Order: sequence, then C-alpha cells, then structure tokens
Amino acid sequence: MMDRVVANEFAKMRHLRIAPVAIVMVAAVTGLVMFSAITSPDFADPAARSWELLLGGMSLAVPMVSPIMLAVLASRQVDIEHEGGGWLLSQTSGITPGGLCRVKLVAVGAVVTVATVLQSVLVIGAGLLLGVTAAVPAGLWLGHTASVLATNLVVLALHVLLSARIDNQLAGLGIGVLGSMVAVFASGLPPWLAHVSPWGYYALVAAAGYRDGDLVALTPSYASVAGLGVVGAALFLLVTGSFDRREI
Repeated sequence: MMDRVVANEFAKMRHLRIAPVAIVMVAAVTGLVMFSAITSPDFADPAARSWELLLGGMSLAVPMVSPIMLAVLASRQVDIEHEGGGWLLSQTSGITPGGLCRVKLVAVGAVVTVATVLQSVLVIGAGLLLGVTAAVPAGLWLGHTASVLATNLVVLALHVLLSARIDNQLAGLGIGVLGSMVAVFASGLPPWLAHVSPWGYYALVAAAGYRDGDLVALTPSYASVAGLGVVGAALFLLVTGSFDRREI
C-alpha cells in the first residue's frame, strides 16, 4: 500500500516539474561557487587555488539558494492536494493527511538528496577544471555534504508542514525568502543565535571561511546538525500525527 502511495507521488512530480526545479537548484549553487572562485583575488595565482576556495563558495551559495528552492519544491508537491481535493481523496483511500505529508517528505527528500550530492560532486569537478592540484579533502567534503543534506531535509520538512497547513502558497515562499536571508546573515551571528532557527544551521555547517583575513578550512558543527536532525524528525512526526486526527 505505502509503496503505491510513494510511487504515486513520484508520478505527480512529472506533471509538477519537480526535476527541473531541482536542476535549477543544482545549477544555481554550482554556478555561484564557480563565479565566487573565479572572481576571488586568490584565483589569479594558480598556486593559491585551493579546495578551501571552493568550500567557501559552497558555504555561501548553499544558504543563498537552498532555502528558496526547498520552499518551491515543497509548495509544488503539496499545493496540488489543496487544488484538487487530494486530502479528502487520500483519506477515502486510507491515507491520512499526516501520512500523506510523510510520504511527500520521503519522495521530495529523495530528490533533494540526489540534488545535494550532485551539486557537491559538480563543484569538485569544477575545482579540477579550475586547476586545483591539491588532493581533495574527502573527509571534510563528505562531512560538509552530509551536514548540508541534513539541514536541507529539515528545512524541507518544515516547508511541507507549512504548505499543508496554509492554502496560500505565497506564504511558504515568502518564508523561504526570509529563511535565505537568515541563512546568509547567520554567518555573522554568534553561534548560539544561529541555533535558534533551522536556517541558521547553514552557517554552522560551513566548511571554509575567512578568519583574520585568511581563508581557512572549518569543521562543520556535526553535533549541532545531528541535534537538529533528531529534533526536526521528532517535531515532524508529532505535527503530522496531529494532522492524522483532524482534517487539514
């Protein structure tokens, strides 16, 4: 039964153009990283071209792009239920509103996972094309990618809930824009303040940044991201459980 519901969500994606939105997300992040690297003063010196330069670009591009695109992905996948009476139809088929939200998170989350990993791989390829000769810091790169993915999924879960509860999808998109602003400016906030909102965690997972005028590698706050994932999952299950007991 659940397999058919998940397959149905993927079938909806073909009509909702979810894949092109995800491609735009990947292209935007990769393009911004390459642009920031090429325009950096360090790029002029081939010997100074480093993976930190690209990781720093990732740490800036992801907060700028991801919150908005995640809001769009969630909105498109959920709004169809508001427009076509999908909530009631699913209930008559034995799928509660909360269960449908959980399925949507699984389906769109799979797309976001592929997009997040793909953009990370493409940036590595861009680094090789740009002439970075040092060995790829695989451990740091994997840790940063995993941390970004965890943050993306929590933000996506939040937008699935918002889109399910609020018929006007402009509200969710507006929150996505505000979230992007919070994510970008969170790098200048004290760490404790960045922990207050899920968008602040994009600053906590930065893998490179400037310290005293020098670009250095940074260690993402893995413990904080793990905590975000646990709390986010618990709250998502709690809220969708409340959806099961009443109509959306």
